[in-house]
Amino acid sequence: MSYPGKPFPVTMPQPASGREELLSTLSSSPQSCALFLDIDGTLLDLAAVPDGIVVPPALPAALDAVSQRLGGALGLVTGRALAYADGLFAPFRFPIAGLHGAELRRPDGSVARAETTAAFEALKAELRKATENLDGVLVEDKGAAVAAHYRLAPERQAEVEPIMERLLSKAGPNWTLQRGKMVLEIRPANADKGHAVEAFLSMPPFTGRRPIAIGDDITDEAMFRIANRYGGHSVRVGPPSETAAALTLPSASAVRELIAQFAV
Repeated sequence: MSYPGKPFPVTMPQPASGREELLSTLSSSPQSCALFLDIDGTLLDLAAVPDGIVVPPALPAALDAVSQRLGGALGLVTGRALAYADGLFAPFRFPIAGLHGAELRRPDGSVARAETTAAFEALKAELRKATENLDGVLVEDKGAAVAAHYRLAPERQAEVEPIMERLLSKAGPNWTLQRGKMVLEIRPANADKGHAVEAFLSMPPFTGRRPIAIGDDITDEAMFRIANRYGGHSVRVGPPSETAAALTLPSASAVRELIAQFAV
């Protein structure tokens, strides 16, 4: 069994298709389940640029209906900043772990967040300067984290990697380099999605429930391992890949279909 912060096995069985099992679990015992959802690539289709994602009009209300069926035990766990995630699903406000857990809005509405520093703000400026002539590379300022996206120019990875590694060495031990789908991000070292899910599971109404964690990227593996550890369901979205998840859904649209079916 793998735990947060430790690598999962190199050889993993392919996850089983999860739609029917998930719908059955949610429908038969909603008061015993806690649902944790990534946003980009999971609830929403990925876009070429970070601000290009589109929220289907019916999705926010469907998420709210699911949250109500679960007695409030629905949490969004994302690399996005909390404020940005709120804007996507307005007017509804859910418990959210933003910046991989560096920002946490608890079910009671209170918020804990990592604070940025003058040195980290200077690092962001240095990153913008270092990438300004790299066409196709976009820098996303997330507050207590900063990301360099190269989805528009995948060939830039070889140039972006050493820049981010150099800046990480300057940032110090309180920061770590997070790799994702065509993105590299420097974020607080003590924040990951597994820790965020565990934090939620210590709070009502999540306490004592079986976690269902759904995500699409390497950043979601930490919460898959926590879901497995607590006897819940771990679900990888997308094509087959090496993963700790036990189940799979083919696409973000399949996740939205699951949400819509359970919402009614």
